[in-house]
Order: sequence, then structure tokens, then C-alpha cells
Amino acid sequence: MEEEDSTIPRNIEHDGRVETDLEEIGGSKTKKEKKKLETKRIGKKKKKYWMGCLKAESDESGNVDLTVDFPGERTEPTHLVVMVNGLIGSAQNWRFAAKQMLKKYPQDLLVHCSKRNHSTQTFDGVDVMGERLAEEVRSVIKRHPSLQKISFVGHSLGGLIARYAIGRLYEKESREELLRNSDDIGDTCPIEEPKERIAGLEPMYFITSATPHLGSRGHKQVPLFSGSHTLERLATRMSGCLGKTGKHLFLADSDGGKPPLLLRMVKDSRDLKFISALQCFKRRIAYANTSFDHLVGWSTSSIRRHNELPKLQRSPVNEKYPHIVNVEAPDTASNHKEDRSRTSSDGFKNFDMEEEMISELTKLSWERVDVSFRGTLQRFLAHNTIQVKTKMINSAGADVIQHMIDNFEP
Repeated sequence: MEEEDSTIPRNIEHDGRVETDLEEIGGSKTKKEKKKLETKRIGKKKKKYWMGCLKAESDESGNVDLTVDFPGERTEPTHLVVMVNGLIGSAQNWRFAAKQMLKKYPQDLLVHCSKRNHSTQTFDGVDVMGERLAEEVRSVIKRHPSLQKISFVGHSLGGLIARYAIGRLYEKESREELLRNSDDIGDTCPIEEPKERIAGLEPMYFITSATPHLGSRGHKQVPLFSGSHTLERLATRMSGCLGKTGKHLFLADSDGGKPPLLLRMVKDSRDLKFISALQCFKRRIAYANTSFDHLVGWSTSSIRRHNELPKLQRSPVNEKYPHIVNVEAPDTASNHKEDRSRTSSDGFKNFDMEEEMISELTKLSWERVDVSFRGTLQRFLAHNTIQVKTKMINSAGADVIQHMIDNFEP
């Protein structure tokens, strides 16, 4: 962990062991061995560590809470922010953003940097990782009964994992429950609309950055291939090298003859309410790199057709955010009707699937924030810089994180 100053956050949580940092904190090897033995004896009693002004508590399940005590009376956080890493990532990828967010809202937020899907576990498939994340979120909420609201922030693949998880966590009161509740409080009170919740909490923000919402298959969605149909077809055929996740990203999966998972994730099914869950959030915001992101194209990360990508001015929209070159207010789909029923040269209806995903996702309102690191050396690392994955080499993205925080209300 970085050394923290006394002005920062009180709640930052990593699910999983805090590696290296906890091992370096005071005490000899003998003391640590004694502590391990003591932990085995006391079962689920929490272990405590001190890192400067941060206090870390971990239990047998590997869950770790980091807190900073403020002088005087403390209030419990009411808003859970779940940050989800991308392919071959880890909870540490969100360390900078979590710290900045908690600096601004130290009393209101509990930031949970997910660690259930990390490293090579990110090859297991969007559905498997989504189920893990849903279970992880329930665990966090169970440990913090003061929570009332929930938001998600996902980078790259993390945005798709979060979209799957909220489909699993979506809840809606039935009409029978409303009628039953109205009987309990008397007939004089009007019956409210059914409440929609994510894991029992009020959904607030769903934010993604450089997320391949439309997948990575064909149509210049992976800039690294430079629009080469040969390379795009080859990548689709070799997508299994990235495990089940690769097949999902390149729309090459076929589970018992079903459509590709990403195509199924733009609609509700009997058990998974993907669109209803996404729709119930107060705001949906997509941050996208306009160029130099070699892994995720501008179109797929901003959920636009290629002919809808705006022409950008070179100057930023605000001097405070030098790398944000365009901000679009929320709007519903423009519903451009084009014939995309033709089959591409590799025998798959890539345009059909892409158009279907765009049409369904843009039935919801999205705020789009376009980012450009042109003119900086870090532009070649744009995919990680938009997240400030590593502060030392991705610091140019700090203004993008600040923009996200400034447009966030607890």
C-alpha cells in the first residue's frame, strides 16, 4: 500500500489478502507464527494490522476492510462503490481511483475493489466471473448493514463482468408484496410503484471505462488489427487462447446452440434481468478512448455505430480535464435504421450481432465521455491510462478519474 496521509479515506476495502504490505508490518517471524496459531484457535475472529493511519481487518474468508479513524464521532458509510478490474487485472488496478474518490467523500462511501476475479481467473468466462462478483457483493453488503445505495465502476472486461453480475443481483418487488405492505400500513396510503434494487440496495451509478460492450469481433473493434479482415478472422478462430472469456469477447461461444453470451446480455431472460438491472441505475456513463487504445476500439467502448462517432475538436471541453475531448448528455438511441443483414466474408453475421447489441443497449440513456491522450507519451498506454492503472506510468489519466469523481454524488 502507498503511505496514506491523515486527510484521506476512512473506508477502502479489498476482498482478499493484502499481499506484501501486511507482511511487512512490524513484528518478528515468531510473532507472526504465534498470531497465525491464535487465529486458528479463535476461528472467525478478525485479525488486525496497522499500516500508518490505516487499520486493516481480515477474517478467515480473506476479506479485508481498511479504515481510517476520524477524531470524534464516526458515521457508517451508506453508499457502496464496487470497482471491477479487467483482463489479467487485480484489485490494485483501482487503488488510485479509490483513494481519490474517498478523499472527496470520506464519510459516505465504502469503496470495494473486487479481487474475486484476478490474474488468470479472468479467463474463466464473463458468466463465471459475473457469478463470483455477485456473490462477493452480497458478502460485502452482509458485513456492512448500514449500506443503502450501490454503484459499479468497471474497467475494460470489468464492465462486462459488472453487467452480468447486476443481472444476477437485480430484485423487484412484486405487485402482491406491494398490496401486502399497503394492508400493513392502512388503505389511506397510496400504493407506490414496485421498487427495483440491486442486492437490496438503491442503484445509483453504472460507470465503465474502455469496456468492449459490443465485443471484440471484427468491424475494427480491436485497433491492434488495423482493420485487417484476415487478422480479425484469425483472432476469432484463436479466441480460445484466452479461455472461455476469449470466446465470449469474440462472440465465438455457443452454449448448447444458444446465441453468444454478449448478445444474450442485451435482453432479459427468465433468470437474469440484464437490461432491467442496467435500466434501474440512476445514471449510466461510458468513458471511451478515441485513439491509441490498441485493445478496445472507440465504437465498442462508447456503444456507437462507426458512422455515429463524433468529429472532435483538438481542444479539451474544460481546462480542468485536459484529456476529455467530448461529453455527450444522456440520450436514448438515435435508432439509425440500416440494413445489416448481410453476412460477412467469414460466414458470420458480425454486423447483425453488433447492430442488435447497439440497438438494445441504446434503448437506455447513456452519458458518453470521450477521452484522448494525444500529445502525451502515455497515449501508447491509453487502455490503462484511462484507469490510472499504475500511477507512475499512467498518471495522465488522473483528470479522467477526477472528472468521474466530480460528476459523482454520494
